[in-house]
Amino acid sequence: MIDEALRVFKDLDSKDFRILTGIETGMRHFEWVPMEELNKYTRLPFEKLEYKLKKLVRNKLVIRTTQPYEGFQIYFEGYDALALNAFVKRKSISAIGDEVGVGKESVIYEAILPPELAIGEPVPVVIKFHREGRTSFKQIKRVREHLGEREHFSWIYAARLAAQREYDIMTTLYPEVSIPKPFDHNRHAIVMELAKGSLLSKTKLIDPEWYLDEILKQVKITYSLGVIHADLSEYNIFVSEDGIQLIDWPQYVTPEHPHADEILERDVSNVLTHFFRKYGIKRELDETIREIKSQAGKNAEDIKEGTESRTDKGTIEEGELEETLEEGFEEDIEEDIFQEEEFEAEEFEAEKIKSDETEAENRKIQNFKKAVSKKETSDKE
Repeated sequence: MIDEALRVFKDLDSKDFRILTGIETGMRHFEWVPMEELNKYTRLPFEKLEYKLKKLVRNKLVIRTTQPYEGFQIYFEGYDALALNAFVKRKSISAIGDEVGVGKESVIYEAILPPELAIGEPVPVVIKFHREGRTSFKQIKRVREHLGEREHFSWIYAARLAAQREYDIMTTLYPEVSIPKPFDHNRHAIVMELAKGSLLSKTKLIDPEWYLDEILKQVKITYSLGVIHADLSEYNIFVSEDGIQLIDWPQYVTPEHPHADEILERDVSNVLTHFFRKYGIKRELDETIREIKSQAGKNAEDIKEGTESRTDKGTIEEGELEETLEEGFEEDIEEDIFQEEEFEAEEFEAEKIKSDETEAENRKIQNFKKAVSKKETSDKE
């Protein structure tokens, strides 16, 4: 789990992250990345590379096999470390706290976003780490439209795509739709605003009619922007004194999806069923759906232009999927290399300053010794 990554994160150096990035890169072409490939990517001597890999294996960030050859993989712990490193370097987070939520396909940790101004207050946020590939990938693929028709798909691609897809739609919908504000995204992780209040499923509402109206209002706005949540229920709606927020968006579809109507009906039915069972509030499903669709298309054109290439029929076509993910990998790797070079330049500068200070101190000592020796000679004379 991510606890392993957090436990050792502060002890990892730039070369450790270079190795993790090298394995991530190599897994695009190898099931198990050979030592020779890592040597080419990291440019580390075999002895040092082997030593570092043993430490990463021991800390459970890397998995090693010896059959049919010696090779390496990263799993979620190593991937967590890479995403955390990117967020720290970008100053998207300055601290990470406790786990605040866990599900089959994600784990969520509280964190702190540094203030924009030195006099500002730190902003509480959460980091959502997607876990779509943690279970059998074939099972995931059967129920995830956004994976398209790709037959061979690693957990890295599944988790990365889900996070990218969710971040993209959140940045598209915010602030028109009441959702947590998205701040940053890297690999399989998203930094976002802490949802306000508590889950609808765990809350006893004083004025349930008002909250039901607010939820349906947000569903209507979302639909008018050309988006259907596709996984809406009392388990991904937060309620507070200020209103409601909808969370968990990676499965969204558009009205062009071949099953859009039944998906919208399922979303709305889940909400209406909850309010009927818990509060006895009765709303007609067909009438509610008609009301939601009444504004469709009036506000959607501007947003549709920016999203239709990704959301057409709720999927990304195989060729576009490959291109999108490859671009994402390249961007992450380029950023990692740039950050590493920056870090090494800072290390070099720090070492140079330290060396200069040491040299100056040595000169002082030598001058002092010379002065003492000269005085002793003078006293003897």
